[in-house]
Amino acid sequence: MQIGYTSGVYDLFHIGHLNLLKNAKGLCDKLIVGVSVDKLVEYKNKRSVIPFEERLEIVRNIKYVDAAIPQESLDKYEMWEKLHFDILFVGDDWYNSASWKDMEEKFSKVGVKVMYFPYTKGTSSTILNETLRKIRQKS
Repeated sequence: MQIGYTSGVYDLFHIGHLNLLKNAKGLCDKLIVGVSVDKLVEYKNKRSVIPFEERLEIVRNIKYVDAAIPQESLDKYEMWEKLHFDILFVGDDWYNSASWKDMEEKFSKVGVKVMYFPYTKGTSSTILNETLRKIRQKS
């Protein structure tokens, strides 16, 4: 059985999130999804629109997700030590970055494959937030 893992904030859930989860599930038997707790979102000086408990419940109820769990740390290897997944699904914005090259090397030593998925063009929670902010300013 191939266990896959991915994680994210999943704020303002959109088609890009759904595409990622659907594609990931197509490449593994069991998909576990880490949903960032509110405190972890704050590390980027951001704040989620939807509270953690609600984001977790939304992700938990997506048919492609077998389990949704809190993500309390950015350390994916730490999560692997708990879950022992076989495939890690990551957004392609991290591809070829120095930190992820190191992470890939670390994961290869324990037999974990890192797969990068492209972002859905034109859709992101950041774009949705900016659009909502502009609409609200006009009202």
